[in-house]
Amino acid sequence: MRAAERFPNLVTAMVFAALVVLPFIVSVTLASQIAIFATGALSVALLLGAVGLLSFGQGLYLGVGAYVCGILARDAGMGLVPALLMASLSGAALAGFLGSVMVRRHGVYFVMLTLAFAQMGYFAVLAFKGVTGGENGLTGLPRQFDLLGLSIADPLSMYGFMAGAFFLVFLLVQRIIASPFGSVLAAIRENEPRSEALGYPVARYKTVAVALAGAIAGFAGGLHVIFLGFVPPSDVELEMSQRLLVIALIGGVGSPAGALVGSAFYMIVSEALSEIWPRWLALIALLLIGLVLFLPGGLWSAGHRITALFERIGNRNAAHD
Repeated sequence: MRAAERFPNLVTAMVFAALVVLPFIVSVTLASQIAIFATGALSVALLLGAVGLLSFGQGLYLGVGAYVCGILARDAGMGLVPALLMASLSGAALAGFLGSVMVRRHGVYFVMLTLAFAQMGYFAVLAFKGVTGGENGLTGLPRQFDLLGLSIADPLSMYGFMAGAFFLVFLLVQRIIASPFGSVLAAIRENEPRSEALGYPVARYKTVAVALAGAIAGFAGGLHVIFLGFVPPSDVELEMSQRLLVIALIGGVGSPAGALVGSAFYMIVSEALSEIWPRWLALIALLLIGLVLFLPGGLWSAGHRITALFERIGNRNAAHD
């Protein structure tokens, strides 16, 4: 992920076009799910692609955002936008607090801390049944939300909102990567000791990046609640963190657009395979192994490889002429 990428660019237009076309390719309901999980995968892409931090804890922040959004919408009667903002802020606050501890460790120790905190969060949800609903989840949420006087209830309007929300977060991630802050994150990813020697407060930059990723994950959790109409405890399970990570790896963390590519691939393939074989996750694992071995940059990098191939062919033909 290059911090020097201009913003907006051709990728921005391609993502916008893909969002417009998506509900005509798959069902509107599936398209909404793709947009939601692509938003969550953006938090992984930001951490892993821009800073080089591998996290198994993004599901924790997504789950916290989901519960905060659900509780505020149900018990406080909060509207759509304020509830989503609070979901994002709660994810950022928790991620910032935990991040200030986790960034003190590097490599596998950082990864293990994200895993441990994610598990602690899940058991906390089960323990506080009076607040979270425990294993039954949080129910009784409004089935309809309004935005600027327009009702978001039917599948098409729901997709329009989810796609618009994803695109705004996508633009934000692009802006972060193209900013001087993104350049510092890229420098930390490439050579952390040198960045620290140059005077950059590396731990502070990494903490802010973790908090930003937590805010995005929390926002995705709020979107998931609005889509489902309740908060399932699976939103905060470790499996959710694994799903977001797999989606980001499939799409490729070299560009934030990989989150949409990975989400579309994962959701479409999983829906098709689940009708063929109950153990469809094993097939997803085989596909992931193949991508890691033969296409480590993810599906998004395939476009760059194809473009480079045609350029080499064109140059070769021009040389012969």
